[in-house]
Amino acid sequence: MLNKKRILSLLLLFSLIFPSLSLADAAEGDVIVTLGEDLKENEKQKLLEEMNAPENALMVVVTNEEEHKYLGQYIPKATIGTRALSSSAITIGAPGSGLEIKTNNITSITDDMFTNALITAGVKDASIYITAPIPVSGTAALTGIIKAYELSSDQAIPEDVKQIANEEMVKTVELGKSIGADEAAALMAKIKDQIAQHAPKTDEELRAIIEAAAKELGITLTEAEITSLISLFNKMKDLNIDWNQVNEQLHLAKEKITNFLGSEEGQTFLSKLQDFLVSLIDAIKAIFSSEATN
Repeated sequence: MLNKKRILSLLLLFSLIFPSLSLADAAEGDVIVTLGEDLKENEKQKLLEEMNAPENALMVVVTNEEEHKYLGQYIPKATIGTRALSSSAITIGAPGSGLEIKTNNITSITDDMFTNALITAGVKDASIYITAPIPVSGTAALTGIIKAYELSSDQAIPEDVKQIANEEMVKTVELGKSIGADEAAALMAKIKDQIAQHAPKTDEELRAIIEAAAKELGITLTEAEITSLISLFNKMKDLNIDWNQVNEQLHLAKEKITNFLGSEEGQTFLSKLQDFLVSLIDAIKAIFSSEATN
């Protein structure tokens, strides 16, 4: 008899050969798992447990070769490495639910960076958990998520759109080194939001959007950084990207953060954070008071 892994492999192969019969009927709550090809068997099992992956989840394998295919022209080969390890669990959400990203053991790509890049690629309405057995960059996960989304939606994402999503992620990481990771992700989202609303036609109009977004966020950009962003967003403008969908998904992502902060869970988090800061300040005061009396 065929075991479950063998059946899943055959189903995946069948969907690749006959795309019209693939997973277009993926329903809310369905789970697709992407696994780095170079994970050891015990690492796979631990990650599947960590991701709470159901037995009927579709398994998609991501290779190191695929990482180099989509990232090789943007970052050094040594940075990508020789092993695909980062993995993910993608839970299909209800239409209009937006993207929700959580990560573990991912070192250079933040949740918001993943969100921005995936929105550019056209991924929407899903809850995604990205993880790895050890701290890694997370490049295999982005490649895997896009690959899995194509299978689940039966919508082929054009190669140039995949490339630009990866380039955006890399440039956001690089920008984060000078202005801060959260600031870089916020800036990219703000620029895309403005492009979706105003559709700039010239470099001058695009520069104005970039500079205005940076100013509003209190970010100072170098001329080289502005030029690099103009180049990136010009490439995006030339692609068949659904900017209305980009705008919608960006606003849904913002709503999730706002709703969390307003929820009981969010208020508990803020309360704990406040208590921690108060205790930290008290501890610092105590140290200085002790030194003053000695």
